[in-house]
Amino acid sequence: MKFTPYLFLAPTAAVALSQLVHPLHRAASDIQQQPQAQPPDHAQIPLVKAAGGLGPAMPPSGAPQADGPANAGGGSSVMLSDVMGRDKSINLFAGFLRNIESPSQRLDDPARNTTVLAPLNSAIENLPRKPWEDPKDYSALGANAYEGEDGQGRAQRNLRRFVEAHLIPTSPWPAGEKVKPVGGDTEVWWEAKDGVKRIQPGDIEVVSVGSTVVNGEVWILKGVRNYT
Repeated sequence: MKFTPYLFLAPTAAVALSQLVHPLHRAASDIQQQPQAQPPDHAQIPLVKAAGGLGPAMPPSGAPQADGPANAGGGSSVMLSDVMGRDKSINLFAGFLRNIESPSQRLDDPARNTTVLAPLNSAIENLPRKPWEDPKDYSALGANAYEGEDGQGRAQRNLRRFVEAHLIPTSPWPAGEKVKPVGGDTEVWWEAKDGVKRIQPGDIEVVSVGSTVVNGEVWILKGVRNYT
């Protein structure tokens, strides 16, 4: 629809302005044919309206997003909680961890870095007792220490103590830096001996660093920390 402003004015004004119609149309036509200048170094991102046409337009899922805690470090958003079950050699410990709410939530938190000291399955299987068992419970309550609701709650608390003894609330974790684990008051550190990382106290060998993600690392241990 062409813009004809004189239709809305008094007749005398319309006559005077009618002489300007063709020049105005020609100028407008020239402007429309000129490509609009784009700001330098800024790619155009198409916007998609929110459902129902309400609310602000949002960038499409493939549009670049600003870095934040969840995707800091090269844009990765992979958390410790995402990788704990990938290595079958530590799936016993990973299963214990998933069953304890607080430690599990920590590994899904980009604001809390953690070094997970995950014992090999063979290390857990070679323990003299199950990780949820405590000799003090058997001494006080006998063979049925873990029966019933009270017993299950007791076993859950013991298992949480076991898991949290293997969570170091820092990452990266420099050699020689003494840190108290999430559960426990005994400071833990590591040192390199003959090119091998060893957790102290206990001189526990680190077999490998299994995963490095946005909120920490998984270190695979050949043994189990003293958690009692």
